[in-house]
This record gives sequence, C-alpha cells and structure tokens, in this order.
Amino acid sequence: MHLYLSHNPRTLYLVTGSHDERKGRPQRALVFRTAEVNPAQVIVDFLPKDEVNLTNAVRLTSRVIKGCLGLISVENDTFLAVVSSATEVGNTRPSDSQPESVAKIHEVLFYCLTSHSWDDFSASQDTLLNPENADALMTREQQHYSQSTTPPVFEHPCMPLTKILSSGSFYYALDPAWDLSSRLPVRLARDRSNAHDIGIFDERFVWNEYIVRSLLNFRERLDPLEREQLDKCQFIILAIQGYVGVLTMALPAPPVNGAPVIATLSLISRLGWRRAGTRFNTRGVDDDGNTANFVETETILTADQHCVSYTQVRGSVPLFWEQQGLQTFGQRIQITRPHASQPAFERHFAHLMEEYGVTHAINLLGSKENEAILTSAYAKHLQIARSIWGDELSITHYDFHNAVRIGGHDSVRNNMERYGFTMCDSSTDNLITEQKGVFRTNCLDCLDRTNFVQDIFSREALEQYLSLVHREWLQPGALWMHHRELWAENGDALSRIYAGTGALNTSVTRTGKRTLAGVLSDATKSVSRAYINNFQDKGKQIAIDMFLGNMNNQRQVNIFDAIHDSVGKALQQRLSEYSTTQSCSIFAGTWNVNGRLPSSESLVPWLFPRDICRPDIFVLGFQEIVQLTAQQIVQPDPEKKRIWEQKVMETLERRPQRTCDYVLLRSEQLVGTAIFVIVRSDLTAVIRNVEGAARKDYYDTSFCFLTAHLAAGHSNIEERNADFHTIVKGLHFQKGKTLSSHENIIWLADTNYRINLDNESVRARSEADDFDSLVAVDQLRQAIDNGDAFSGYEEGPMLFRPTYKYDLGTDNYDTSEKMRIPAWTDRILFKGRFDLAVYSRAELKGSDHRPVFALFRSEVRIIDVVKRAALSRLLLENTLSATPGEKLDEKLASLVLPDDCSELPPPSTDDDTWWNRPEHPKGIFPISIAHLQESNAANPFDSPEESPFSSSPSSSDEELYSHAMGLQSPITPVRKPPPPPPRSRYTDV
Repeated sequence: MHLYLSHNPRTLYLVTGSHDERKGRPQRALVFRTAEVNPAQVIVDFLPKDEVNLTNAVRLTSRVIKGCLGLISVENDTFLAVVSSATEVGNTRPSDSQPESVAKIHEVLFYCLTSHSWDDFSASQDTLLNPENADALMTREQQHYSQSTTPPVFEHPCMPLTKILSSGSFYYALDPAWDLSSRLPVRLARDRSNAHDIGIFDERFVWNEYIVRSLLNFRERLDPLEREQLDKCQFIILAIQGYVGVLTMALPAPPVNGAPVIATLSLISRLGWRRAGTRFNTRGVDDDGNTANFVETETILTADQHCVSYTQVRGSVPLFWEQQGLQTFGQRIQITRPHASQPAFERHFAHLMEEYGVTHAINLLGSKENEAILTSAYAKHLQIARSIWGDELSITHYDFHNAVRIGGHDSVRNNMERYGFTMCDSSTDNLITEQKGVFRTNCLDCLDRTNFVQDIFSREALEQYLSLVHREWLQPGALWMHHRELWAENGDALSRIYAGTGALNTSVTRTGKRTLAGVLSDATKSVSRAYINNFQDKGKQIAIDMFLGNMNNQRQVNIFDAIHDSVGKALQQRLSEYSTTQSCSIFAGTWNVNGRLPSSESLVPWLFPRDICRPDIFVLGFQEIVQLTAQQIVQPDPEKKRIWEQKVMETLERRPQRTCDYVLLRSEQLVGTAIFVIVRSDLTAVIRNVEGAARKDYYDTSFCFLTAHLAAGHSNIEERNADFHTIVKGLHFQKGKTLSSHENIIWLADTNYRINLDNESVRARSEADDFDSLVAVDQLRQAIDNGDAFSGYEEGPMLFRPTYKYDLGTDNYDTSEKMRIPAWTDRILFKGRFDLAVYSRAELKGSDHRPVFALFRSEVRIIDVVKRAALSRLLLENTLSATPGEKLDEKLASLVLPDDCSELPPPSTDDDTWWNRPEHPKGIFPISIAHLQESNAANPFDSPEESPFSSSPSSSDEELYSHAMGLQSPITPVRKPPPPPPRSRYTDV
C-alpha cells in the first residue's frame, strides 16, 4: 500500500497497491482528515479505491507501507503512525492450515494531519516540496539565523517515538491476520469463525492499543462486509514488543522411508505494557497488580504429528519498591510501602491464576543485603496470600549466585511434571492436552538470571514431550543447538528493551560454558548499563509513556462520530448518577524539629487534640529533621527519620480510645525535610497510584501533600516567593502529572514568612492575643493577596500565637543575642474541596518551633464502572433509535434512573457487620417454607405476572433499564474471596 497527501483540506490517503491486489486484497483506501469544527478530532473514511481522487495528491514516500499503527496527539498536533519497513521472521506454526507468520518492524514514520510544518519529502523520489511548506520552513530558518550563527536543527516531535518503534523489538502478524498477542491454547479454544478477527486480542501485550483504539472503534461501527474487507486490506496493525524467533530444522525420523522430519522451533516473548518502562525508572508492582518487565514467553515446537506449546512468565518482585538516585553496581533498594503492598500483591497473583491456573514462583534473588530484604518481604506476602489460594500458589527460593536451598530443585521438577504442556494435533488443531499451571520467575531485573533458568525450564518441558513421542530427538543435536540460540537471542532482546544492552551470561546460554570472551563482554555490558540507565533512560521513559497514553496532559485522538460524541457528553453530565461520594477526614501537621530527636514528652497533644479520635489519613511534615550541615546536605542520615517514624507510630498505637489500626503508607526524606503519610489499615486497598509520599489517589479522587522549608531571613521575601515557584514548576510525577493535575493539595511547611513589625510590638500583641493586627502585616498573607506566591491557596484563621522562635523547653520567645521577632513560620495551606474543621498549634516544647495541625473533611468520589457502562449503553441505544427531527438532547436528558434502586448494605467494619446483628444472630437468616411453597410456580421458567418483562411485549429500553438497575448487582465468580488487608504490627486488640 502507499501513502499520499493532498491539501485544502489536508488529507492523508492510505491506498492499496498492485502488490496488495496480487495477494487478493480488495482495492480500497483509508482516508484521514481533521474535523473542521474540532481539530482535535479526525474524520476517517473507508472507500473504494476508484472513488478516491489522487490527481493533486503527492506520494509521501517511495517505500511500500506495511500498515497503520494508529493516531497520536503530540504537542497539539495529530500524527498518523505507519510502518514503512519490516521483514518476515518466519512461520511460527507451519503445520496449521493457515500460516502464522510474523514480521519484525524496522521503521515507523509519523505524518502530521494538522500541520504542514513537519512534512518531509526527502524520502520521496517523485514529488516536489510543497510551496506552502517551503515558505514556512524558510521563514522559521531566517528567524533562527537572525539570533544565532549555528545551523538550525528541527527535530520532529515524534522522533523519540520513532526511535523506540524502529528499534527492532516490535513484531506483528502477517496476512492472513492472526492473534500474535495470545498464546496457542487460548487461540485454539476460540471459535474458528473468530480465528482471524483482529478485534480479538490480549490487550496486555498489544503495545499500540492506545493509539489504535479509535481505529478499532471505527472498525466496529462498519457493517460486517466492510469490516471484513478492512481486515483483508490489513490497514490496521497490532504490534507486540519483545522477541520472536523461528528456526526450522531436519530431525531424524523412524526408519520407514529414510526421509527426515522437518520441525519448526519458535520462541515468542510478549512484553506487557501496563507497567512499562526502563530499568531504574520502573520497578515492582502498581496498585492494579501489574509488574515491571512482565513477559509471557511461549516455546512452540511443530513437527509431523503434534504442535507443542509451553508458556512461562517473568516479572519484577510484586511489591512497592524502587531504586532512587545514582545507581552504580551496588543496588540500593527501598521498599516504599512495606505495610500496604498486600492488596496489590494479591491482585497480581489473582490475575496470574485467572489467566494461567496454578502458579509457582521461582525467586532467584541472592543473599546480598538488598536482595535479601526483597526476598524476605516476598516470602512474607506470599505466605499471607496462601491463606486464599493454598497449594495453588507456591514459591521456591533459589539463590542463583550461591547454592540451591534444600529441596529447591525437587519442588520445581515435581511441579513441571504436574503442570505439563499444551499439545494439539498438527493436522486438525484438536487439543490433546493443556498446560495446567505456570512458573513465574524473577531475579532483580528479570533479565540475565531469569532468562538462564527459563531456558532450562523450556528444555525440560520439551524433553517431557519427546520422551513420550520422539525419544530419538532427546540426544544432543540440531534441536538443542537451535533451542540454545533462540533463548540467547531472547535474553539479548529483552535486556536491550529494559536495560539498554544485551543480556549477561549469554555465552553460557549459547555454548553451555563460560569463556574469557564472555566474561569480558559481560563486564563491558555492565558498565554500559550503568551509564545508560542513569543518564539516558529518563528521556526514553517519557517517550514510552507518551506512546502508551500515560502523560497527564495527553489527549487521545478521537475519530469523529456524532452519535458517540453525544453519548459521551451526556454521560459526563450525569456523573452523579453512576458515582457516589464518601466523606473522609485528614489530619495535617507540620513541625520544624530543629534537628532534634524525639523527647520524652508525648505527641498526643499534637496528633490527637480536642478528642479527635480517628482521621482516615495522617500527613505529617517535618523540617530540619537533621541539622543542616554540609555533610547532611550531601548525604542525609536516614536514622533520625526512622526514629521519628517509630515515635509517631507508637503514639498512634498507644493512643486513648483506640478504635482502628494505622499503617505507614509512605515516608520520604529530602535533606532536612521529611513527610509521613499514615492511613487506616482498612483503606490501603483503595489508596492507589502512590508516588513518593506526595501524590496518591483515594478511590477516584487525587491528592497531593507537600512539605517544604523555604528561605530563611526576615527580609528574604523574594527568595521565599522564588522557592515556592521553583517547587511548583519543578515538581513532576509519573505520566506527565504536575502539581496542578491534582484535585486536592495541602502544603505543610516551614514557610519562613515573617511579620513586618518591630520585635517589641509583635511580642506585646502576641501576649495580648491581638492576632488580627499581626495578620495584617504577615508576609505570607501579603504575598497571597499580591499574587506573588501561593495564589489560589487558602488558610485557616490565625487564632493562635506565632510558632517561632522559642527558647528550648520553655514558653518564652527567643531571649538569645539575636532576639528574633516572633512569626507564624509554620503554616498549612490548601486548595481543593476541603472543609477546614480545626487549625491550631500544639504546646510541645521539644524544639524552638511549636507544631501546627489542621483537621480537614473532604469527599472522595467512587465511580461505579458497571453502572456507568449500563448507562452508556442505554444512552447509545436511545441515540440510535432517535427519529429525524427529534430533539436528541432533550430525549437523553429525559432518561431518568429509578429512585427505588435497591442499595447494598454499608460495608462491614471490625465493629459492625450487616449480617451479624440481633435480628440475625451469627448471620442466620430463617427462610419460611410456607413462603417458598406459595411462590413455587408450576414452571420455574414462567415469569411472574407483575414482571415488567412479561407485562408488555413492547417494553421500552428505559423500562427494561430501570428494572435492571433495581436488581442486585451480579457477583463475579472468583476462585476464593480475597481476605481483608493484612494486619500490621500496630494491631488493635
């Protein structure tokens, strides 16, 4: 196929060529242009080729286009991504009646739909530069030369994406289309009519799902005949990232006619995208249970009689852990949420067991200090998870670098025989046996050690099959030589994606022995990894997030569809109908502790003032948690933070009127500042997307908490204002989020803003509690009023005395030689949907500052995705059924959800369970036999007379929907119910 461009309006044409037509593909064109009313939308048409006028169109490249990956928005422009170069890897299963061939992508080009600024005709041999574009480029070059003598370089905004997609790590299925993203047993279990439906795939592994989604939705809206023709044209490509290797060989056959058996060995590794990223930027698990570097690897052996498939997976240790700062050869590991990882840990294994069945984890981490910490936490969490799944979930700890632990090899071998492999008949595809479990292998990076061990598992599985069918192939020969080669190439490919270099130990994988050349190669790769991962991977991570649609300010390209646009608008306006709100309470506290350790005085007056008994969240900001010396600035001591953590948690544990447990969700230290986020233990499962101690989502509402220590000095107002703006502009989170991305923000800081009044007047008015006159000359309030800093933020009324500076251990303001002017340096400011209940200070004397606290009430939104989907369907059906002239907006607005929807009982707590109350002791609900007999119909499938489904054969969609919404939500069957979040060591009694 070929790609053309025309102007007025700017339009891109993807048109089948003579090569496609010789393959029997329809003569069609896929036409793209932006909508005139809304440039953010694209209009797409699927037309017969003879209806497309290409007279005034230019061919953008002389290369044959292989297909389209999708549409993406970058820097407010919309681009079409096309594959311009690819080579066939081979047929992964030649015995099948339809070939299952794979191609490797070598080049992807991005062409702009919205602007001519990025047109590049250098690849075209038969076109001239568009005059309009030439003028624009000439003007821009002249402007640049007027400012600099350096020749200008204009990098295409999609160049980072081009580099990733053209790296040789992406693959797609060749014609006829088949599902490369799903393993063989999944494909065999499908209906034959869906075998080549590109709309059916495993979205965990289709990397362009985000940018191709709009085209897939467009495809679904076509009538069946046009949809079939679109698929035959293979305009749409679904790409996986990872590795595909295919080798064909001749193997000895039984002495019948002397002809050898032609066998094909294929290796397919599918890298998951849901927690995608580079080595030091993406570790561990996310709140949805997705792990970094998650790969499903399938070994396929196709011979004369059978096709055998064996699947195993790898993935980062499924805990919240990361590596911050400059990483060299000593891995510094931090488990960031040690007491709140269990819900995500269990989600991860629930996904695995639902997809693959029984799961056995192989942990290859060593006995070094950092790796041992991860191993210990892994074992602890898995032991708790075994209370759900029992023997269906197990683990073997295998110290790859030292010795095998007792029973390590035997337990693995026993499970290999138990799990088996998938085998089908080569000629009929009839399934003979299916793999019943999976090994999940990990080391620290899930690269070198993991690949080495998975190679062994793959060979063991094939030997199981061969011992039953072809024992003569068990001997050393071409099969095992090719098997080693494929696994070595697989290790290199996956390592280049995640770490930037080929895998270590591949010389052992290829040859079975370690050589001097291999040792030197591994040393070179280790040094290269350290440089690439520390200094180059950040930009690569941004490009990955952009391609996957993870950037916060990124908009997904929509294909214009008036019907779905109306439904989406109506759905957004009715947010309250498919979501609820829940109140929450947040305690915020800030304290400059002057570099001191906790004293013997209790923290209860600060953390539990005025009979405040159980906030949902505690957020505590500390300043000068260490003395601000040059040594502490270069290498802060974390021990004092740990001691303060222990003091705070002990206070929560021993508090009066204790009714709930708390866990430390996250704590962070940056030089002298530290922040602790502590939550009720029953909330760990609904607080997600935690980054550092700063940002998190509580249900479907985002929060950001910040602590800071701004510039000191009475007159340094400008420096403090500048500090604020530096923090706001420089604070970036994953997926492109910034501070302004959050719905609710709280600052707890030593702002260092002072009072513009002489010392004697401030002290006298403070003693007289004349706060209004002091607030009038408070530097922070003046900065807010003038818009110089903290614009848009609110603060509670100042009804307490200035918190700085006191003589240590007394109630006396500074009596030292400097005699500092008292000031409200310690402040709590907020923005968002907060109701401030209390704002005050605590009378603790362990520092020269007094701690400040605030209690907020807020609401978090909980979206019911099932109800939202049902409402969306109802709106869509009514939109499609609208008659000409009918006012659609009024029709959609008139659809009313029923008021009598039955509600579920409130969630149970440790103190109250809805099924165990005096009217139903021990959860016993008596059933009346007489009532059962009365309601027993002769035919159990007869509907009751009052049923709205039988009252009228012409019930409207609205009536059916109203009745359905009144029914109890269906319960999704699961293997076993998940347990409540684990109890921490700060457990209530």
